[in-house]
Amino acid sequence: MKYLFQFGIIAFICFLGEILHKLIPLPIPASIYGLNLLFLCLIFRIIKPAQIEKAADFLLGIMTILFLPAVVGLIPAWADLKNMLLPAILTITLTTFIVMGVTGKTAEIIIKNGRKKEEDK
Repeated sequence: MKYLFQFGIIAFICFLGEILHKLIPLPIPASIYGLNLLFLCLIFRIIKPAQIEKAADFLLGIMTILFLPAVVGLIPAWADLKNMLLPAILTITLTTFIVMGVTGKTAEIIIKNGRKKEEDK
């Protein structure tokens, strides 16, 4: 029953994201609205992490399976995509390293600021 409640919370946030997507005339996907809503709910402690932790762990565990239908849907478009394969691989590789670097530097700054706050106490 706990899992059902946790999935319900996540589904409700996704539903609110769909509503915002229909109401706000911006080219932003509903899933992004939902992620931002969930983030805000966690930041402002409207939802506690423990309230969705088990369901979120399960969804993260099966995430690769959830991408399979999208990948299979690309098979008919292979003739069009093979011309873009090299630029796509280069772009993906470059942006992956950029994201890793920015994430690492951000983590360093957060850890450094956390240590400063502990030392000040």
